Amino acid sequence: MADSTTPRESDVDINEQDMADRVNNRTLRPNSASFQEFMTQDWGEQDSSVEPLESSAYIGARLAQLGKRFPTDRLIIPAGDYKTRNNDCDYAFRPDSAFAYYTGLGEDLEPGAILVLEPLAADSPEAQAGQTHRAELFVSPRADQSTRDYYRSSQYGEYWVGPRAGLKELSIMTGLPTRNIAEFDQAITQGVGPDEGAIRLRVLYHTDPAITARVDAVRKEKGQGSPDHNKALDNQFEEFASEARMIKDAYEVNEMRKAVAATKDGFDRILSRLPQVVGQPRSERMLEGAFNANAREEGNDVGYGSIIASGVHAPVLHWMRNNGTVSEGELLLIDAGVETNSLYTADITRTFPVGGKFSKIQRDIYETVLRSQIAGFEAAQPGATYSDIHHACMQVLAEQLHEWGILKVSVEESLSPQGQQHRRWHACGCAHHLGLDVHDCAEARYESYQGAAITPGMIFTIEPGLYFKENDMMVPPEFRGIGVRIEDDILMTENGPEWISKQIPKTVEEVEAWMAERAAVAQN
Repeated sequence: MADSTTPRESDVDINEQDMADRVNNRTLRPNSASFQEFMTQDWGEQDSSVEPLESSAYIGARLAQLGKRFPTDRLIIPAGDYKTRNNDCDYAFRPDSAFAYYTGLGEDLEPGAILVLEPLAADSPEAQAGQTHRAELFVSPRADQSTRDYYRSSQYGEYWVGPRAGLKELSIMTGLPTRNIAEFDQAITQGVGPDEGAIRLRVLYHTDPAITARVDAVRKEKGQGSPDHNKALDNQFEEFASEARMIKDAYEVNEMRKAVAATKDGFDRILSRLPQVVGQPRSERMLEGAFNANAREEGNDVGYGSIIASGVHAPVLHWMRNNGTVSEGELLLIDAGVETNSLYTADITRTFPVGGKFSKIQRDIYETVLRSQIAGFEAAQPGATYSDIHHACMQVLAEQLHEWGILKVSVEESLSPQGQQHRRWHACGCAHHLGLDVHDCAEARYESYQGAAITPGMIFTIEPGLYFKENDMMVPPEFRGIGVRIEDDILMTENGPEWISKQIPKTVEEVEAWMAERAAVAQN
């Protein structure tokens, strides 16, 4: 009897055609020559007309800043490509945030595209005028009715996915010159070498492993540095591209205001739905569905996984399973944000009493968190740091925890670096950059992020909370299973911080009135 763990030769002798046939077992695709000829005939033109994006007016300044940092290097910024969800199904495509920032392209328009900043010769007229690079966008041509991919490619074929933006359309939208993606390999090899004066390659290497592998292969072939040296070059590129997004231009600020407004509408929908779902199994998901539907209607999608946490789930910092039951008398913590079509996202948290009125203990905890947030806001002046915001928030929380008798050491000891006992009930941060990513600028250096002064144009959150786990024996029973977070989005201006999300109610009285108003709307 053969060893059952040893594959038979017939099991492993499978050629590529066998594999292709197996992939297509579920469907019968027409492949006859007659069909292929028939599919090329008598198609009218599909409308693919486009206009310049509003963001295109801002792209030149962003690219100029990037080019000046790396004036002689060829810079490669991939959009990323489709990612498999399961079998032959992909996740919805979203371009990398750095690509979106430097092209202005959002939504799902350009999977596989690559932005290249080509260094200019020192004696070129453009360089003499102060430019450092020529930006080129490498994209796939349209798979329209004139191509075989029109009906064969389920990812790009316009028979399957509708009219796409191609070279001409993307150039109009972005204001950038475009080239066929087939020219990319040759374009990135030119002038690369080990000698002084040769062009160096830098790539945002996290985005698309296939593109990074191609860049690494060119660097190796041309004798350009060791892998560690090239990784260091790429890390510098990643850091700069991330830090560049810290200061928002006027377009970005406006997009953030849109995201916050759409998020307010999503919270309105949740509160209108809330009375109908209390006590129902998986009612957290029912509320999640209401918010996420609004995100798709008013924007591109949610900016991150929505947190809909009722009762004992509220103290779970990243509760995104959302499969619990929303019950009367509990607190409901909702952390959610709408991402606009340009991919800028809001990040808002509100905590609601499910029955419409806070109990005394719920109110006490809630108002403590609110005082903490206001202290952080008041500390957030031009020139302050995130540490200043954090310490202001923590001071309020530690003092109140001590007053309740929960914090057994002195406030001074707990706030000291050697103490930090109060962080048992707030172990996370309470402020972060916000923009194209919910935790924006994450590749920045510590000294440029936590250690840097907050300056006008920065957008960030302030989000203190108190989280009393249901199994926390250090707190009185009435505290257990209560979680409160209040989070808002802030724009730093020359005159100090501005609440971008001030239109979203958050005092106890405002929240209770808001809930009553939305419940009344739902009944009519």
